[in-house]
Amino acid sequence: MARISLTPRRTLLFRIMEWYSKRVYGKVLDPGKALAHNPRALWSYLRFEQSLAKWNKLDAGLKQLAVMASAASIGCSWCMDFGFWEGHKHGMDVRKLHDVPAWRDSDAYTPLERDVMEYAEAMTANPPTVDDDLAERLRIRLGEPAFVELTAMIAMENYRSRFNSALGLTSQGFKDSCDLRDARGAQGRVTG
Repeated sequence: MARISLTPRRTLLFRIMEWYSKRVYGKVLDPGKALAHNPRALWSYLRFEQSLAKWNKLDAGLKQLAVMASAASIGCSWCMDFGFWEGHKHGMDVRKLHDVPAWRDSDAYTPLERDVMEYAEAMTANPPTVDDDLAERLRIRLGEPAFVELTAMIAMENYRSRFNSALGLTSQGFKDSCDLRDARGAQGRVTG
């Protein structure tokens, strides 16, 4: 149960965010509703997210795995739900998305993907436990611009996941809509 009202005052900024969210995601995102209680916080967050969407030095799949590994470490069900939906929407392997919480026990990932998820977990630990050898492997494999982007994305996911978890925001059913699409046959019938 959310620890804050998800029915903020309907300011112009909130109505714009609400319209955009429905158009892009099919529903109004609970973190946006929570942030709308403080219009400056909402405005800053929206501007930063728009900027993040333009970053392109790091492979999108690696970025998604890093974000989800961080969210899984924190235990943010909202972020895991939305992350699954977002990765699915961009064509990521469903098995990789499903296996993120237990990535060490899965054979779905490449060595580079494993390093990225290990780095995300190490950055997310409190205090961070980033190992010099791991950081160096990633810096060499990715290049410095992508390594910086990876680090910044994990830090941003820490903000998102900790914000959502602290306010008690939980899954909004994004993953469920992907699972329904995965279960449909070519004619749109549910199989199995």
